Amino acid sequence: MFPEYRDLITQLKTSDRHFVTVFDKHNELDQKIKNIEAHIEPGTHDEIERLKKEKLALKDEVYNLLKKAATA
Repeated sequence: MFPEYRDLITQLKTSDRHFVTVFDKHNELDQKIKNIEAHIEPGTHDEIERLKKEKLALKDEVYNLLKKAATA
């Protein structure tokens, strides 16, 4: 996710607790979606759609935090 910000992500993961929380939650949802789609975990189509929307909102937040940190 956002390879152009790889160094900044590494920096924020050590210095910004909120960034870490949002980043980790995004990754957890991504893995949960993959597990449901692979039938490793139970889940419905509606649940997958809800999780994808939540993941997308978190991705937007990560991007906004990165942009803000890049200009600071």
